[in-house]
Amino acid sequence: MHDIVIRNGTIVDGTGAATFTADIAISGEHIVAVGEDIERGAREIDAGGLAVTPGWVDLHTHYDGQVTWDAVVAPSSTNGVTSIVMGNCGVGFAPARPDKHEWLISLLEGVEDIPGTALAEGLPWNWETFPEYLDALGARRYALDVGTQVPHAALRTYVMGDAGGDHLAVPTDAEITTMADLCEEGLRAGALGFTTSRTYVHRTRAGESIGTLTASAREVLGIAEALGRAGHGVVQLISDAYQSADDELVAREIELLGMLALEIKAPLSFTVQQNDDTPDRFRELLAAVGSWNAQGAHVRTQVGIRPIGVLIGLQASVQPFAFCESWREIALLPFAEKVRKLHDPELRSRLLAEHAAMKPTGFIRILHSGYDRIYPLSDPATYEPSPADSIAGIASATGRPANEVLYDTLFAGTGEALLYVPLFNYARGNLDDVHEMITSPHALFGLSDAGAHCNTICDGSYPTTAIAHWTRDRTRGAKVPLEYMVHCQTQRTAAHVGWLDRGVLAPGYLADINIINLETLNVSPPRLVADLPAGGTRLLQHAVGYETTMKRGTITFHNGEHTGELPGILVRGPQTHP
Repeated sequence: MHDIVIRNGTIVDGTGAATFTADIAISGEHIVAVGEDIERGAREIDAGGLAVTPGWVDLHTHYDGQVTWDAVVAPSSTNGVTSIVMGNCGVGFAPARPDKHEWLISLLEGVEDIPGTALAEGLPWNWETFPEYLDALGARRYALDVGTQVPHAALRTYVMGDAGGDHLAVPTDAEITTMADLCEEGLRAGALGFTTSRTYVHRTRAGESIGTLTASAREVLGIAEALGRAGHGVVQLISDAYQSADDELVAREIELLGMLALEIKAPLSFTVQQNDDTPDRFRELLAAVGSWNAQGAHVRTQVGIRPIGVLIGLQASVQPFAFCESWREIALLPFAEKVRKLHDPELRSRLLAEHAAMKPTGFIRILHSGYDRIYPLSDPATYEPSPADSIAGIASATGRPANEVLYDTLFAGTGEALLYVPLFNYARGNLDDVHEMITSPHALFGLSDAGAHCNTICDGSYPTTAIAHWTRDRTRGAKVPLEYMVHCQTQRTAAHVGWLDRGVLAPGYLADINIINLETLNVSPPRLVADLPAGGTRLLQHAVGYETTMKRGTITFHNGEHTGELPGILVRGPQTHP
């Protein structure tokens, strides 16, 4: 008798093949049969009228600290994700000398907006080397499987000391060799790859550029050679190539990416988004990737399936009236008292006048007064809003000044409203260009940043949006077939890091499964909760429509509620095909 049999489901098997109706039998951690006339199971689940898919595999998360204290790993696990990869963008907490703990916390707080107080209280630091970090994770159980990569920034400071945090410091040949040796040690212990960061956006809490920003090709390729010696591993990075208007800088970055692709010969992925200043740069990068792959490389652009948007509000890290002089009067007041003051007509008048008089530029202007790019969040959350939905659109329709609409929307009632500001992937006010990115044969779905940007971004729910928006709800352009969207966040993502044992509903594969009501699948607006160590806050987003999620044949979530089961483990290195 099988342990579980799922009956009558619409099978979306993860390969991109057409859907079909069948039963699925599970024994232990694995699928043992898919078809008809399957014998009875100890537990029977009727999936009639529901979609049955592999569990989602999210390759771009930043739970590196959270997994040392949290077994549930939300919001990923609550959005159908059954496997995650951490250690992205060159940042993480191992290897770590004891005197660098505070610096690494400062780096993650600055780069990924993870509350430093939460990290300081939550991290046990029962490791120094990368293998010891893996052992610490391996001693725990989770609601999903966890894999991680060796981060360049941590390697650099471990080997170079304080100089490793200075991007202008040039390592010696001996230091590069040591970093490569430590990377190889991490890979042999179970790391999935090596990651680095080359973006000016990544800074410490004190505003210092990340130490890897301008690392030379000699350094980056020298470390990445460890993958060949270890016999496995991927390279992941973020570069300013997708967002810089400096053509010479972009050319240099593309040259380095090409060397990684063609000389290291390991699977490579890097961030590609669209910003307002260079809205067509992504096509240049896609063309470069196509050229490298035609020469035998394995390169993927990590793309987002929705705008990368900041959430602004009174409880969030950013809100537009905080730039005003009069804000200082209430900035340190308790939240309820602050809300009461904001309802005072006299203070409201002063803040509106001061706000209107300011003339910020660049990125700050969008957060301050980019009225055509600031949207109230609907319920369920919408990620392709129209111009009429924006603060500018509402102001035009009602004949009111835009900053008054902004003020009253932000601070109405109990002051808990959050407004959505898409910063990337929305240069033309729709997702047509994102459609081009996600349907590229070179695309890899990523950039959820789940576990990071705790008080500004909430994209850990993107796998849910990938299905709900692109296959069902989109009205402003072309949709995408369900089979393709499932494939892109199951088999395709799993295979990229060498996890060949998951992402497909077929005999021998892990029983990582979602049973989904495609008619109700959706996400609610994000909300801020204070559940991190030291009372730290983070944004969470509730999903509906996941009837059942299984990890390794164990039901972990039912109707959105955690069952208490923790079958997930640390996954060390590649996993073989069934």
